[in-house]
Amino acid sequence: MKLKLTVLLLLLTPLTKASPALAACEKNLPTGIIMGLSIKAPAPEGINAFLTFMNDVLAPAGVNVLVLRVDYNYAYESHPELRSANPLTREMVQKLVLSSQENGIALIPQINLLGHQSWHSTHSKLLSVYPEFDETPHVQLPENYEWPNEDGLYCKSYCPLHPRVHEVVFALVDEIMEAFSATAFHAGMDEVFYLADEKCPRCHGLDPAVLFADEVRRIRNHLHTRDQQLWIWGDRLLDGNTTGLGIWEAAGNQTHTAIDLIPNDVVICDWHYDRAEPTAAYFALKGFNVITCPWNNSSVAKQQVAQFVGFQESSNGVLAQRYRGLMQTIWTDAKSFIDAYHSPESASEKLQTQVNCFKTLSAEVAEIPKK
Repeated sequence: MKLKLTVLLLLLTPLTKASPALAACEKNLPTGIIMGLSIKAPAPEGINAFLTFMNDVLAPAGVNVLVLRVDYNYAYESHPELRSANPLTREMVQKLVLSSQENGIALIPQINLLGHQSWHSTHSKLLSVYPEFDETPHVQLPENYEWPNEDGLYCKSYCPLHPRVHEVVFALVDEIMEAFSATAFHAGMDEVFYLADEKCPRCHGLDPAVLFADEVRRIRNHLHTRDQQLWIWGDRLLDGNTTGLGIWEAAGNQTHTAIDLIPNDVVICDWHYDRAEPTAAYFALKGFNVITCPWNNSSVAKQQVAQFVGFQESSNGVLAQRYRGLMQTIWTDAKSFIDAYHSPESASEKLQTQVNCFKTLSAEVAEIPKK
């Protein structure tokens, strides 16, 4: 009965928009155009090389936002059982913080929340330690993962209505934010395929959009009490069917209407890799600060920069300021990317395309006239 009452209260609680002028949002972002990089946090043995890369490459390239995907690769004190086998220490993180401050780079840690709680045949640390948090415990991870599959399994999710899950994950968030001296946190929240599962005893039959919006709001409100800001990927807020974007770059499980239920001081990282889809304009029109994110296609990155410039030139001042810039996403480990950057001739094609895209993006952003 208590759980049902909690769900009812969540559904009935108004989801109000943010304060006027998005003041809390604005003060945590760099002034001017954002040139960002999102990459997995370096391993302990790669800290010094990463610091050198920040000084010698990222800062000269104009990078002013660095999102580091930390997840469970930190020596958490609040929940040491959730540490990875080779975690970053507080001392290592402090070196990253100092270097970012010296180079004028806003450092934003990321822990994937809600979705991405497994990968192929391996649970995340969270679901390995706390299997009761699993939204779909009846779906077993296969020994040899393939897509598509009968279970619709891409990545697992935690159940957002489990009564203990936020006690655990918010402790990690608070600890990592303090360690990084950060004012913004990236919660991921992309590609959430499992939500409101019909076999979940807590959230079956509920509206996926409301569940998603409630989880965004919980995280945002938790950060807001500490004067901190939430960043998320934007794909779950787009309608994959109406837009033709499909179930990866947008939602196929009806979460897209959550866009009208979440505070608009949440920063949206709008990723599109194969085409320069014009969805940043949609997010800006809905009142959100938005950042366009390419990956491995230099031609697409050029088009995305051109879209940004065109939007700035053709929009009124209120609307133009919401489209904040661009952020390169790197989906390899930090060491591999750094090695490929310095020795592209010996890198794989997958790494070369990411390096080339980063070089193209940073060069194109540097050419945008400063106002």
